Amino acid sequence: MAQATALYRAGRYAEAEAEARAVAAARSRSRDDPYAPLALNIVALATGAQGRHAEALAACDAALPVLGRIFGAEHPQTLKLRSDRAQVLTALARHTEAEAECAAVVRAATRGTEPEMALVAAAAGNGLIFALNAQGRHPEAEALACKALAARHVPDRLTLVLRLGLARSLNGQARHEAALAEAEGADELRRSLPEEECRSETGAVELAVANALLGLGRGSEARPRAAAARDACLAAFGPDHRRTAEARALLDSIDAA
Repeated sequence: MAQATALYRAGRYAEAEAEARAVAAARSRSRDDPYAPLALNIVALATGAQGRHAEALAACDAALPVLGRIFGAEHPQTLKLRSDRAQVLTALARHTEAEAECAAVVRAATRGTEPEMALVAAAAGNGLIFALNAQGRHPEAEALACKALAARHVPDRLTLVLRLGLARSLNGQARHEAALAEAEGADELRRSLPEEECRSETGAVELAVANALLGLGRGSEARPRAAAARDACLAAFGPDHRRTAEARALLDSIDAA
């Protein structure tokens, strides 16, 4: 498990997947062994990072009932897996389901008293912001992002993704100057963080900046940012990842303008 986790954090997703699958297979003989479903959670993260989102959802669906039976429905590990699963639903464009699941996880985590619950609630809240943006409900997403950012006082990855969610909501409302300022602030934050901490957000800052620049009519500046996002996502995640597809679509939009 430690090896699989380390490989995932290093961006070596295929190796992490193989290691986690080996753990899951080796530990699946016992009905109450928690390592098998926890390993499947890493399988889900690693396959999703490779753009194989349907497989990631299948891994979540296999692990969730086992994890719930062993730990309980409102244990932090179970809720984390539900939050991860909701992110996969978003990648599969099942945004209303993702919204409902993230909202449910936030409610459950808010009721919990374990120290990990605050992080689970914050991660699910970020997923909710993304799902709302994906449905074009940008003012709602903006309000949630601003509230979440006001409650955070740590310059970490979660703050980074919340700022990117806010930039996305501002771009969606054609408030491109404000979106550009937020995206540039997110870029500055990313540069201050360890590379490993924000590897899963590869290409996201460039996309936010490019969308804002395009909205401001600065297509010649937006194109290299969008191309950088596409190239970075291809290298990190492969051609089938949702962010790679988003970068390609943005490039097509810029070239067609």
